[in-house]
This record gives sequence, C-alpha cells and structure tokens, in this order.
Amino acid sequence: MRVVVRGTVQGVGFRPAVFRAAAACGASGTVRNGGSQVVIETDRPDELMAALMSDLPPLARIESVEREDVPYEGPSGFSIIHSDGSGTGASVPADSAVCDRCVREMLSPGRRHMYPFTTCTDCGPRYSLLRGIPYDRPLTSMDSFAICPECGREFSDPGDRRFHHQTICCPACGPSYRLLDAGGSPVEGDPIEMLAHALDNGCLAVVKGWGGMHICCILDRLPHLREWYRRGQKPFAVMVRDMDALRRYAEPTPEEEARLLSPDRPIVLVRKIPSEAMEAASPGLDNVGMFLPYTGMHHVLFDHLGADALVMTSANAPGEPMVIDDAEALALGVDYYLLHNQPIINRSDDSVVRILGDRTQYIRRSRGAIPYHIPIGFWGDAVALGPQENMTGSVASDGRIWPTQHIGNGEGIGVPEFLEEAVRAQMRFVGCEPAIVAEDLHPGYANRRIARRIAEEHGAEIMDVQHHWAHAAALMAENGIDRCICLTLDGTGHGDDGTAWGGEVLDSSFEGYGRVAHLETIPLLGGEKALRDIRRLRFAIDSINGSENRDFTDSEAAILKKMMGGSVRTSSFGRFLDALSYSLGVCSVRSYDGEPAMRLEPLLARGRHVDGISAENDGGTIRYTRMFQHISGCSPEDFAYTAVESVMEELVGAAAERAESEGIREVGLTGGVSYNAPIARMFVDMVKSRELVPVLHRQVPNGDGGVSVGQAAIALRKIQ
Repeated sequence: MRVVVRGTVQGVGFRPAVFRAAAACGASGTVRNGGSQVVIETDRPDELMAALMSDLPPLARIESVEREDVPYEGPSGFSIIHSDGSGTGASVPADSAVCDRCVREMLSPGRRHMYPFTTCTDCGPRYSLLRGIPYDRPLTSMDSFAICPECGREFSDPGDRRFHHQTICCPACGPSYRLLDAGGSPVEGDPIEMLAHALDNGCLAVVKGWGGMHICCILDRLPHLREWYRRGQKPFAVMVRDMDALRRYAEPTPEEEARLLSPDRPIVLVRKIPSEAMEAASPGLDNVGMFLPYTGMHHVLFDHLGADALVMTSANAPGEPMVIDDAEALALGVDYYLLHNQPIINRSDDSVVRILGDRTQYIRRSRGAIPYHIPIGFWGDAVALGPQENMTGSVASDGRIWPTQHIGNGEGIGVPEFLEEAVRAQMRFVGCEPAIVAEDLHPGYANRRIARRIAEEHGAEIMDVQHHWAHAAALMAENGIDRCICLTLDGTGHGDDGTAWGGEVLDSSFEGYGRVAHLETIPLLGGEKALRDIRRLRFAIDSINGSENRDFTDSEAAILKKMMGGSVRTSSFGRFLDALSYSLGVCSVRSYDGEPAMRLEPLLARGRHVDGISAENDGGTIRYTRMFQHISGCSPEDFAYTAVESVMEELVGAAAERAESEGIREVGLTGGVSYNAPIARMFVDMVKSRELVPVLHRQVPNGDGGVSVGQAAIALRKIQ
C-alpha cells in the first residue's frame, strides 16, 4: 500500500517518526520526501498509521492522507530512502524556538556545551535557511558544512532525537560565531561571552540570528540608542532572560504568557509596569513589546550576561530592509558585531502580535509564523503585490493563498526589491504560474512595477484592486465567508472616487463592493504634510466648523485656508484619531506611523461616556467634525471615549442596517484601526447588541500586511 501524507511534514522529523512507528508495529517498507509530501510504501498501512498518529512530531501538521492500492513487494524491514528530486508546495514549517532539551544540552557539560547552533528534529530554523524543497540538507544553508563522524552516528541512530535531522551539527563540523570590533577586527576570546561583557558595560552591538540581525543594548543605554538611531519616540522591543524577568517589567495575561512561550516566540504587546526603563522603551503607551530568547545564541548570551533584558531591534538603516549580509552590517557603525558563517536565505523580521480576548492579532507576521496559508477554495494561480506600507505579497495556488513574510514600507531603499525577492521565492515554493497579478489601485505605488514585470513574464492579466475592498476580502477569506458588511478603518487608501478613503462601511463580496457609509471628508492640507503635522487636521476641522484658528500665525492660516478647496479630501478614521489626539494634547507631531492614535489609546481605555457629544449619520455620511466644538466641556479621557464611541455607533449602525436588509449575519472590522483594543471592544459589543455576528482577524494581519491576501482572493475569483 502507498500512503501519501500532505501538510507540514518536512523538516519536522516526520520520516524518523514514520520509521519508529514502523519498528513499533513490525511493518516493512520505505518512506521518502516526495516534493511537498511524504510518501510511505508499506505492507501494514493501518498499523503503521495508527502508531504514527499516536506519536506525531510536535511541529508536524497533517492536512490529508491518501492511500493508493499499490502492493508492497520490497524486502522485509523499514528504511528511509532518498528524496525523489525537487518539488513544489510549502510543506516546510516555520522557524521554531530552540526546545528545552537542546537548551539544557547547551548549558550542560558535553560535546555541545555553549554551542549556539544546537537544534534537533523538534526545533530550530527551517524557513530562514531553506533554498528549496524537499527539505534535505543540500537545499539548506547547511549544505557546505560536512557532517562529522559523531553527528553522523546521531543522524543514523533511530533512537536519537537527531535521527535524520537535516541541519545536525556540533562545534566540530557546524557554523561558528566570531566577534568583531567597530573597525571590523576580530576580538580575542569566546565571542558570545566577550560580547556579554561589552553589553553589560554599555556598548551597542549587532548580533546575527536566524532570519536576520538585531541591534541591541541594555536598557540603561536606551536613550543613547534613540539618539544614535534617530528614533525619538517609536517603541523598541525588549527581549528578557525568562518569564520571571519579564514579570519585573510587565503584567502579561495568561493568554499573553502562552503566546510568549509558544514555539514561534513572537514579540507580544503586554501591559507594562510603569518605570523609567519601560517608559523609555515605549513612550506614552500603556504597553510594550516583549519577547523571549529563541535561538541558541540568545540563551548562551543571557547565560553570560549580567543584565536580564536587552533592547532588540531589527538591524537596518531607517526605512530599509533588515540586513542579512555581513558587509552591510559592518556599515551600521556600532561598537561590536557578533556574526556567524551560516548564510541567511530567507530574511524574516520578528513577528509582532497583540492579544484581544482569545484572539491573536498579527501586527507583523514573519519569523516563526511563516510560511502559512489561507484555504480559499478558488482554483488557479495568482500573485498579489500588496499596498505601499507594511507590505506583504501573496501567492495563490492549489486552492490556497500563501502570504510572504513582512516586507516593510515601499518608500524605503531596497524594500520593493525585497518584496519581489520574497514573492518570487514563494512562487518557487508553491509552483505558482500566475494567470492574474493583482496590485493596489493607487497609481503611484512602487510595487506596481513589480506587478507588471511578473505579469509580462507569465502572460498574466493585471488587476487593480481598491485598498479597502482588499482589506474586507482578506477578512472574508480568513473567516471562510463569501459576503460581509465590513468596517474598513485605517489611515488612507486610494478611493475609487479620487478621495483618500479610510473610514468606510463596505458591503463586500469577492466579486465587488458597495460603499454603504463613510466618515465625512476633510481636506489634507498640504497632502503628505498633513500626515506629519497633525495641527493641519485640526485646522481643517475648525475651518469646516467656522471656528477660530488656534495654532498658526495669521499669514500661515491664510495660506492654509487657500488650500482648503484644492486639497485631497479624506474620510480616514485614522486621521480622525490623529486630530483627536492632537486636540487633547496627547500628541502634537506624528513621528512614526500610527503614533497619535496609539498614544490616544490609554485615554480611550480610561474614558467614560458623557452626554451631549455625538456624531450623526447624514444620508450615509457620518459627520463628526461638530463634536470638536465641545472638546473643552469634559475631561480628555471622557471626550476621547465619547467621540470615538459615537462615531463607531453610527458606523456599526449603518452596517447593521444594511446587513439586516440583505439577510446577512456577519459584520466585520478590519484595517489598522482595529488593532486599537478599546475600539475593537466597542465594535464587538455594538454588533452583538444588534444580535449580529462580529467578524475579526486571527491569522491575517489586520492592517496593510493583510491587504495582499484580499487582493489575491479577489483576483482568483475573477478568473474562476
């Protein structure tokens, strides 16, 4: 009998598990990697599969098992045989944190004592070191490291946890670290131990890990890091020694603790305990991004380190992709560089998540959480290039959508090139030959050039997809629904009427959408300047209301008034939050994406409803600017809460009215604003109170990182 198993079955110790299952039940036969699947030939399929399913490797995920009536006519006994060439289909798991057994081995006397590349079949890097499939050593970045006799014995021993572990190594045969000083000269001594001493003494360092590199320092040096990195207010993530250390800085919920300890080890936003160090890490916010060690190097470093926490941020020039090349790292200008000689094949930033109730919401989905797929049920091949900011691409094939890792903002040097590299790698993994390529409707986005290049190569159709429709489609694809009334709330996206959308209620399907309601539009005075100098948003609102100018000189105000009629107008919920944040004295200048709204969130969390402040639905236009005339009538917390609650009530009301008239049960929330916990809770309560079903994200990023998924779903639907 031939048994074909599909799913996450390569790079997880699946073939060794099949071997052990066969030995346990006395089955004869063979097992091999066959492209993206595992193929078993055996004389006792029932007994073998029962034994296998009772003891699956921890990283394995089985999606399907197919049996073919092919008699087994081989010799007695069971063996693992060579893979049958290359294949397609992303069956390889994401990178997984070093397991507890490997950590204990590293920190104990023995052959791998303090060896930072210690892993086994249950843990370690996978996607970040993979060139192709099947997952065999020649197709990984370990191909140039010949296995020593000791590792060879482990590799061949069915009773060893490194049996057929494709990246097996030890200090005698594997990669190694070296420490360089600011001038690029080698530093004598144990590299990781010497770096730990330097960090405790206040240095800035670059450390090379699995999917990229980090800039790091101890918490006491955070002010210096901000000045050196020119990052005045944007939050930094903090890696801590262990959970005991984390609880000295933050108050994680049980759900957040579970995510912090999960094998993918994401950065998790947790409520911080007020302190000088934590305020320096995330100025003006109630939470801070924290994560635990996940590579062997991290564990060895903390074993030598006196400090219990390190700032860890992606190593790159501002706006550019994270560096993976040693020469690029040396150009960053820090005090020390901890580098290794194993190539990074697939660049992956740390994933960032936020927990809302029982839901994990991905702010950035990357290292440890890719590859992954969304089943869509639409057949054919498609590619989607995403938006301009927080971009990902997506590749669709065989009824599934495979998003790339987080890429970055398209204006940055090298970012579009990284996007194209990641999309093409994903196309190779899944064997995609696109018949259609989707791109954002905005005519000025850099990734549109990539879309046209790929389309020309494959003779594919090009499809423009409106930004907020793509948000809604991503939400629907993830939740397995074909139609939804969606609140798509974010910064700005190119609308089909020439305005900048961002506060929309859309009646969405994969075939099309209708604009049910939206926030009233205000002019973006000076275009992009209004996104940074958020005083201009309040000036526009005051001008609409006929209120007196508060923030500009008479000559400046005269110029801005002349811009009122000719500026692009926006219905953005994000800009509404920006204006509110500025007006309440929370944030005067936006120094990073989402800053005013993020700083407003603590006020929303503390505020309560007050009477006399309300938005109104004027024929599908939700008018909110008049509320700003009452801003001095109550506390900042209560005004913030009431203003946002009132706008949300009108948006949800419009969505519910359309849902009920069309016999639709689902009302969705998507877009970057939906990361805001008080707003998301308002939405859920308001929808449930109308006896409708709230639909939220779990797997696909809420923000622009999920747009390419929606683009791909819409494009696939078009070619059905």
